[in-house]
Amino acid sequence: MNLYEHTIVTRQDVSPSQIKQLTDKYTQIVEKNEGKVLQTQNWGLINLSYIIKKNKKGNFIHFKFEGPSKIIADLEKNESMDKNLLRYLTVKVKKFDLETNYFSKKEIDEKKVFTKKEVQ
Repeated sequence: MNLYEHTIVTRQDVSPSQIKQLTDKYTQIVEKNEGKVLQTQNWGLINLSYIIKKNKKGNFIHFKFEGPSKIIADLEKNESMDKNLLRYLTVKVKKFDLETNYFSKKEIDEKKVFTKKEVQ
């Protein structure tokens, strides 16, 4: 089984219920193709580097899953037709880091406190 990290960027005006539906939809596609989703992270609304289809921000959803390579073709076929998505990216990895959530609000606040203590 191959290990993959997959990120999708949705439009900025997508509701939380639609984000849940998109997460479920792409999780089911992975499971239908004999894959297993190990982790799903909702990174939230983040500023884009440049405007994409009149959107300055996007909701980022990140999946970590394992499965055969045929999953990627099926995922990307469905994502290319989805009007709610701006971009998607799949990366094959050698191992996962399942503990760290880089876009967690709590970890960001802890880093700010740590750097303030270092300065004093």
